[in-house]
Amino acid sequence: MKVKLSLEAQLGILLTILIIAIVSMVSLLNYWFANIYLAALFSSALILPACFFVLRYYMQPVNKILVALNDGFHNFLDNDFSVSLAKTRNDELGDLVDVYNRVSEALRNERVHLFQRELLLDTVIQTTPVSLILTDNSGAIIYSNSSARQLFNHGMAINGNNFKQILKKLPTPFSQTVESGLSGLFTVKLDEKSETYHLTQNQFLLNGLQHKLYLYKSLTKEISRQEVNTWKKVIRLISHELNNSLAPISSLAHSGQLLSERNNEPQFIQIFATVEERAKYLQNFIEGYARFARLPKPRREKIDTFSFLKSLIPIKAFHLKCEQNCPPIYGDPVQLQQVLINLIKNAHESDSPPEAITLLARVDNQMAEIQVLDRGKGMSENNLKNALLPFYSTKTEGTGLGLPLCREIIEAHGGRLMISNRNSGGLNVTLQLPNSDVAKAI
Repeated sequence: MKVKLSLEAQLGILLTILIIAIVSMVSLLNYWFANIYLAALFSSALILPACFFVLRYYMQPVNKILVALNDGFHNFLDNDFSVSLAKTRNDELGDLVDVYNRVSEALRNERVHLFQRELLLDTVIQTTPVSLILTDNSGAIIYSNSSARQLFNHGMAINGNNFKQILKKLPTPFSQTVESGLSGLFTVKLDEKSETYHLTQNQFLLNGLQHKLYLYKSLTKEISRQEVNTWKKVIRLISHELNNSLAPISSLAHSGQLLSERNNEPQFIQIFATVEERAKYLQNFIEGYARFARLPKPRREKIDTFSFLKSLIPIKAFHLKCEQNCPPIYGDPVQLQQVLINLIKNAHESDSPPEAITLLARVDNQMAEIQVLDRGKGMSENNLKNALLPFYSTKTEGTGLGLPLCREIIEAHGGRLMISNRNSGGLNVTLQLPNSDVAKAI
């Protein structure tokens, strides 16, 4: 077991040895020369160089440790915590080296944990659907996430650019909301689609400089979902009240018809038969709306795209554009079949030549896109705006539920349904369905 001596004790022992050596040397030389001054002079000439070399030998490892500690602390200033020192002494310097190593290890571990937290935070920010823009006091973008790059520059880098200059290339509401300095909702038209965003603006000081943070959150799907839920509540309420009245009306009409038959009253028989028939028609009509309000959650499964789409041709003829080795899609085959049959039926009713009705499918590992194209009359701007609303129909005998039901099914799959006019006439109805691993797991 090593004895621990402090630096003070070590220097004291060294000084004591030197004093004893000097006294012994002076005494010995005085005995030889019989002259104390001459003995002291010779002793000094011999012992002082020896003391210098002994002190240098003793201080050399101390100086090395001090230099190593100085270099190590300079490394700390450069954020380099990888250097550790060997503990070779059992004194205060050894303790200082031990503390240095522990501090270095703690800082090294903290930096690793900080890096992991930063990596996690950056991953969360980059994958969030909220578009994030951070600008400095000059308005230059110093940070942006993936959603922001996609929204403002088609996925390409925007860091270093002036944010207001980028906004000038976009629809006016983007720059107007930023210039107002207020947070709130605004609606723009992007790629022929209306999108609703919520902008949050914040200012804060960072490193003594003014910075601005902009957060854009798309609320289009959420608003559509709430809109559909509201319609469903209205439909359930109306259906409940009408059914409560239609049931006794049907019963009374049937009873009146039986009494008229007994009394041989042909005119009343016809009247009650008509009342009963219209009551049943109204019940069936209400049941159609009720099915929209009770749409079940889709039951996803793997679907062979080409075979699935080809199986629809005998039901409603169309021209199919889909590769036989097209990747599979993941969804509820019954519900998706209902959507596509309804859209193809609408295409046939749009005065389009049957041979001009086309179903085009593009599928990859991330997205499945199916387009139903026709060369019919198309839609006016007002009809395009309202086509997906329940109860809205351009047909004389339409219920106004066909396209809203299609939209509800597609959005229940996490996708989107879009309608637009084609340049040379006709309609383009596009279904977009997520086809990623997340969609497969739902």
